[in-house]
Amino acid sequence: MSEKSIIVIGAGIAGLSAGCYGQMNGYRVQIYEQDTRPGGLCTSWERNGYTISGGVAFLGGSGPHTQIHRVWEELGVVPALRMIDYDYFGIVEGKGDEKFYFHADLDRLGQHMKDIAPEDNSSIDQFIRAVRIFTKYQLPFEKAPELLTLLDKMKLFFTHLPLFRAMGKWKKVSVSQFVARFKNPFLRNSLLEFKALFSDDLPMAMLNLIFAWSHMKSAGYPQGGALEFSRTIEKRFLDSGGDVKYRARVEKVLVEDGRAVGIRLADGTEYHADHVVSAADGRTTLFHMLDGKFNSKEIDSFYEELPVAQSVILVALGISRQFPEIPHSGIGLIFSLKTPVKIGGIEIKTLRPMIYNYDPTLAPEGKTYLRVVLSADYDYWKNLQEAGKYREEKERVATTVIDLLEQCQRSFKSEPFSVVKTEPLSH
Repeated sequence: MSEKSIIVIGAGIAGLSAGCYGQMNGYRVQIYEQDTRPGGLCTSWERNGYTISGGVAFLGGSGPHTQIHRVWEELGVVPALRMIDYDYFGIVEGKGDEKFYFHADLDRLGQHMKDIAPEDNSSIDQFIRAVRIFTKYQLPFEKAPELLTLLDKMKLFFTHLPLFRAMGKWKKVSVSQFVARFKNPFLRNSLLEFKALFSDDLPMAMLNLIFAWSHMKSAGYPQGGALEFSRTIEKRFLDSGGDVKYRARVEKVLVEDGRAVGIRLADGTEYHADHVVSAADGRTTLFHMLDGKFNSKEIDSFYEELPVAQSVILVALGISRQFPEIPHSGIGLIFSLKTPVKIGGIEIKTLRPMIYNYDPTLAPEGKTYLRVVLSADYDYWKNLQEAGKYREEKERVATTVIDLLEQCQRSFKSEPFSVVKTEPLSH
């Protein structure tokens, strides 16, 4: 019997993972990627001896106490990469001397919340109890849901009944709805700041899962950053016999008799395989590579109603000192600004620097990589580019962020930023 083949479009994390599992299951897999390196959005850049990591603040399943950990083992991520567990998921600074620590440990988190807001003891207990359920029960990954037999489903239901009950209850409640129950304004606002990092309608079930993973030391940071994480999966794929073609932009998926049989690249060359898997974004795949020929009204309405992803500004800074006094934090420090400022046409009320003092591989010896991510208005920046003022505004944004960091120096208990060299790393 001849070897079956798969073409995968895109060498992001999804495409690399699909390639790995294809190779593991006896297929000959070829990945085509338009960029020059793996990772897609999960990437990094080198600037002046620093590594600007573009993502992977935390990795769900990084520790051995979750079922999904097995996936990272199979993809070669662990134990190849060192996983760094956070002391805190984040730290929120109020306008006064108030600080809220999102402790990774549930016991410390619950007590800290009660110390801040004893009037909210009942809601705090309810929250901590819910998170604990998510730490005790993990859904197995041995089989895809559609492959489970009736007996499998019955066993899963009865052995994981508390988890199913909790998921059913908390997926119907948004974080905003639950937080509204808190009487203490600082605690309420701190939880809302955390929620704002994800989505406006983030369900409590997802928040519970995030804190459960953190407590179980299964939401760690892969040392080396985003590109190192991507390259580790790429290595697993290449070592298994797979192949990646870079600078190979796919223009069309070739279809015969209603079945994908290959691809056409931008240079006109065509390649065929028994199966084609697109790990590119859905809109590009459906509306361009397939010319919309296989769309249904449901698919069209989905993309018409789907909210456009929020644009962001990433300000990367190189700091010529280290910050051993600042605890490791997954989402960074969240500061409430005394006076809101407009950056890129959007009013900014808080600043969230992520200080990578826990990853010395991202900066020269004795220095630290720091980044700040801000919301952005795409049209605002597009108009600036058309007017020839794009770079000028980016310079102004970098200067503004550095000035704001100076104002937030009260949490940096040793030297403030003003006495050290701070430089933008990328424009």
